[in-house]
Amino acid sequence: MGRYILKRLIQMIPILLIVAILIFLLMSFVPGDPVQIILGDQATEMQIEEARHNLGLDKPFVQRLVDYLVGILHLDFGKSYLLGTPVSQELLTRFPRTLLIALLCIVFTVIFGIPIGIRCALRADKLEDRVWMFVTLLLSSMPGFWLALMLVLLFSVRLGWLPSNGIGGWKYFVLPVFANSLGSLAGIARQTRASMLEVIRSDFVTTARSKGLSERDITWKHALPNAMIPIITILGARFGMLLGGTTITESVFSIPGIGLYMINGINNRDYPIVQGCVIYIAFTFSIMMLITDLIYAFVDPRIKAQYAGPAKAKKKAEATA
Repeated sequence: MGRYILKRLIQMIPILLIVAILIFLLMSFVPGDPVQIILGDQATEMQIEEARHNLGLDKPFVQRLVDYLVGILHLDFGKSYLLGTPVSQELLTRFPRTLLIALLCIVFTVIFGIPIGIRCALRADKLEDRVWMFVTLLLSSMPGFWLALMLVLLFSVRLGWLPSNGIGGWKYFVLPVFANSLGSLAGIARQTRASMLEVIRSDFVTTARSKGLSERDITWKHALPNAMIPIITILGARFGMLLGGTTITESVFSIPGIGLYMINGINNRDYPIVQGCVIYIAFTFSIMMLITDLIYAFVDPRIKAQYAGPAKAKKKAEATA
């Protein structure tokens, strides 16, 4: 298992380098002049040239790319053109807020989504199942920004129960978590239902029933573990995207997280911010996919045996020799 983890971590290095080069190329050729945005339309040609020199934008393209890649190797993503603050420091400062929202969203999704999916599978094609499938389809179809705005209008503007923006106590996270989780909850519920339906119709479940096991034990001890692989896949991918910044939610609720930071960087043509955020997203998503694979091994012993198989076989061959 240790060798597998090390191998995956080493594979991440070229992936991150490719992502860094691609985003640098895209930001270099994208329309818009960051210097013009910073200085405004009234800036003189001399002021523009001086700003370009100070930001290093007057250097040859290859030199700027090499300097940028060297900086990444030292975990230095440069400084914001507009704010003048180190991007790495800003990412570290904003990460806890994004992480908290991501964790709350995933916990909310798991606590409610998986039980709803299991209940629908056990009552397939009955009225309760049809009602829940209609509700989850409706939630999945709602645009995230529209749902967030509707929640603000209802619970903040009209009822005045919850704050509409900013950060503070626990009340500030209720609306963002709901707005960001309902679509995921619906997706997890539908996936859980589909996976459970496939498993509960399997031969080993029929055998378990014939042995007199209770439906509760069959569902939670036998069926659910065998249905968890696709559910874990979706949860891992969703959590990776959430860690990359909940852009819509953070923008609507003015939460100073990584998503809002990246949106502001894009709007201001602040290349270091956008490049740093994209590399951060690629890194967090790669880590989450690795963790997801490790959870596979924890849930399914057969997958764990595949991970450990090559190492054990090599050790056995060395011992035999």
